[in-house]
Formats: sequence, structure tokens, C-alpha cells
Amino acid sequence: MRIGLPSTISAGGLRLLASAAFVAGGLGVAQAASGTSRIPATPEWSAATLGTIDPKVFHLAIDAAQCAATLGAVHDPSTLTVIDYSRPSTAPRLWVYDLKDRTRLFEELVAHGQGSGGDVPTYFSNEADTHASSLGLFVTAGTFTGHDGYSLLLDGLETGFNDHARARGIIMHGAWYVSEVFAKAQGYLGRSWGCPAVSQRVAKTLIDRVKGGSLLFAYYPDQKWLSTSKYLGGCAAAHS
Repeated sequence: MRIGLPSTISAGGLRLLASAAFVAGGLGVAQAASGTSRIPATPEWSAATLGTIDPKVFHLAIDAAQCAATLGAVHDPSTLTVIDYSRPSTAPRLWVYDLKDRTRLFEELVAHGQGSGGDVPTYFSNEADTHASSLGLFVTAGTFTGHDGYSLLLDGLETGFNDHARARGIIMHGAWYVSEVFAKAQGYLGRSWGCPAVSQRVAKTLIDRVKGGSLLFAYYPDQKWLSTSKYLGGCAAAHS
């Protein structure tokens, strides 16, 4: 049984959104300027600022962000959003960090795709019609208002892991089934069709803060991704 509303967009709708979204001020992968930016290293962040995130996951996310900036995949991102899909859906597992001020802006619940599993996801995909979440580094693009309300387009930066995100209609949006009340009643959050859906209470504020060329890092201890991602393990390998 599917819980929640489909988080997909028709192919025709995607074509229209692709041209309209950037009018709203978003940046796609193709528009990311080359060059580096000053992303604070892990030791520069206090434990209190990190919140409940696993420091090892945060370290991976910061390393990936620094690598993306070095390679020119993103230019001067203002925020880094981290999702830890190894945690149950009933626990806060999405954090947003301000990379300039080294502050934590959000610590929230987030849904995963119904194709990824129950309370704790175990399967991830880059393919259409799987309704599964994707792993890896994304750059945020523009916003639009569609079937799921105010939404944020995402472009996956990792070939084979999340680079089909735009074609699949993987977006960030608010959802009624993402709330502590729902989690307490059901024992788990509702699930999307692969989108990182957040609470309707915070969706617009969060989306407006991270839109337009910032980074999102979706983590799970998937060995294939961890061992082959060009943004992990140091940028030296990525240059080769």
C-alpha cells in the first residue's frame, strides 16, 4: 500500500519546468561556474553546531562538498544539506548547514522513496519507475509550484547514482505524511516516489534557503557508491 502522494512529474511537465525553473533563480549543473570556494573543514565545526548527525557522515559530506567546489561542479555554495538514510524515518535525518557562518539551520524529518524500503531504506536507484531514493551529491536548482506544492528541482552530480534525478522528477517538496504526528501514529513516516519530502510546516522556508546552486548530500553505507564516487576518497582520484 502506498502511503502519501506520488511525487512524480509527467515528461511534458518536466520539459516545461526545465525552462521555467531557472527563471525563478535556480542554477542547473550546466550553469555551475568553475572555480573553488571556501568550505570550512570538519575541525572548524563545533559538536554543538553539528547537532545529532553522525560526525563521520558530516565529514564525508564536507569532503564531497569541498571536492565538488574544487572540480567546478558547483561555485560558492551557501548551504550544505545532508540526509542520512541509514537512520529510521521517525528520527530527524536531514540537516542544513550554513557554509559561510558555520551554523546549523535545520534538523528535520525527511521521507524516502517507497521503493527503497520501510522505516529504514535499504535499496537505492537511479532508474525511472523504481520509486526509490538516490544517493550521492546533488546541486539544488530552481523552484516551482506543482502537484506537490512549492518544490525544489535537484540535479544529481554522480553518474550512475543520481544523474537521472531531473528526468525522474526527483524534487524536494512538503508532504502531509512527514510529521511527528504521522510517525507516532503509524510507527514510520509516509513514503514518496523517491523524493526527499519534508514537513509542510518547514518546506517553503527550507527550500528558499537552499535553492539556487547549493549542495545536498544523501548518504547510506552503500559500498559501491562509497568506493566509486568521484567526490569521496579525495579529489586526486577525481582528477584522473
